[in-house]
Amino acid sequence: MENFKDQLHSMFVAEDQIPAEHHIEEIHQREYLVNGEMRQWDGDVTEVYSPVCIPGPDGALKRKLIGTYPVCGEYEAMEAMEAALAAYNNGRGEWPTMTLANRIKCMERFVYKMSEQRTLVVKLLMWEIGKSYGDSTKEFDRTIEYINATIDGLKDIDRQSSRFEIAEGLVAQIRRSPLGVVLCMGPFNYPLNETFTTLIPALIMGNTILFKPPKHGTLLHYPLLKAFKDSFPKGVVNTVYGRGAVVTPGLMATGKINVLAFIGSSKVANDLKKRHPKVNRLRAVLSLDAKNAAIITKNADLKLAVSECILGSLSFNGQRCTAIKIIFVHKDVANEFIKLFSEAVNALKPGLPWTDGVKLTPLPEPHKPDYLKDCIDDAIANGAKVMNKNGGVTAASFVFPAVVYPVNEKMKLYREEQFGPVIPIIPFENIEEPIAYQIDSPHGMQVSIFSNDAKEVSSLIDPFVNLVSRVNINTQCQRGPDVFPFTGRKDSAEGTLSVHDALRSFSIRSLVAAKLNDTNKQLINEIVNDNDSNFLSTKFIL
Repeated sequence: MENFKDQLHSMFVAEDQIPAEHHIEEIHQREYLVNGEMRQWDGDVTEVYSPVCIPGPDGALKRKLIGTYPVCGEYEAMEAMEAALAAYNNGRGEWPTMTLANRIKCMERFVYKMSEQRTLVVKLLMWEIGKSYGDSTKEFDRTIEYINATIDGLKDIDRQSSRFEIAEGLVAQIRRSPLGVVLCMGPFNYPLNETFTTLIPALIMGNTILFKPPKHGTLLHYPLLKAFKDSFPKGVVNTVYGRGAVVTPGLMATGKINVLAFIGSSKVANDLKKRHPKVNRLRAVLSLDAKNAAIITKNADLKLAVSECILGSLSFNGQRCTAIKIIFVHKDVANEFIKLFSEAVNALKPGLPWTDGVKLTPLPEPHKPDYLKDCIDDAIANGAKVMNKNGGVTAASFVFPAVVYPVNEKMKLYREEQFGPVIPIIPFENIEEPIAYQIDSPHGMQVSIFSNDAKEVSSLIDPFVNLVSRVNINTQCQRGPDVFPFTGRKDSAEGTLSVHDALRSFSIRSLVAAKLNDTNKQLINEIVNDNDSNFLSTKFIL
């Protein structure tokens, strides 16, 4: 154990041993974007420490300082909101009234400018949140793909709504209109991709944006601020920096936020919604807590189940809302599964984000190692064991995964979303046991079922589709592809995200209707032929 701890300790190397292409210069951000201006900041700042540690002269490991960013207050947040309100101008602003073709041109300009910052953003993903180089490049590239898919999705919606509909003596054109000011708050684990899965569709539908970066993964957005500034009209995208508990409650209390787009904990989401004085006016698009289960039946292909559960539970150290966070395994195959699973966990390569073939990296949250240790200790005190060699061994910001078995209802790991590299396993005899767990759970995002028995799988599909939003058969829980709906039940989500669903979530169907008579026919034809209205139009984008 001590030797392994020393091995983990030794993976943190002196700066001169880090490959030159992955060196990072400190970034001290002293500006933020509001009303089309990069405004200077000379107030308090937050220091950003990487989960990558550097050994000091005494050998002690310390997180490396990689930069600072502004800690703005409520005054600056209100300035940002006023800019967004002015840009929207009750739906009469330049952006909400702009043609879809021109909005798309602005978005394409942004994609081009964003792509120019790829190298720096990828580097910041590695240094800020400890994501591997491969996963960091994948996150950036997937985000670009998502934006392009959103543009294509909007064109598709526009083509479908470019015609008139006639019913019961009325003629109407039905299109989608923006909702107003959107407050976007993303998570630290996918600080670029998941933030943009709400921000981009909200923006392209004609809303104006207040964008608050996540606590971890803030600096990586700095290189993109100028791209926002140069690509969209002033006041359309505005940044809100500062502590969430300080800057967001006041924004919600004004009642002027039309949409809350939030990815994080249900507790924070509920608190923000309660502060809005007109909750019926607030649309919420939320991706929240999850404790996705995998169910390994006695008819499962164990090698496949192990392979998928390793990916599902430990990709990016298990720090994903879609991660498998608890595993139910039938008692008849439990010993074999745990043996294979523990061997697979121990074969995963730990290292720094740029290490070739790395599968396990340091954790960005400073207090997470202590929390995970507390979860493991609590499980042991209530009768469980760590099944894999070196499970739970910690060196500074790094925690080696722990396979914990048998877990029961007395333990924190039974209920709490651990959001890290600890995998609780529960034995079961009757398939009703995991179903009962899901019924009682406050979460309802996804489940993975592993079995090669068609009747058994079908008997599980039917109850679970009414308990979670996605049932995965012989595969890990996951978000993609982005064209699939992404949502959850209970405390796991509100609203649905996918390329097409997100465009609908951040807009509302509006229509112009008239009685179908000669006078109105002539009137509508004149408006359409003279291109006098951006809404009432038969043009569409190829």
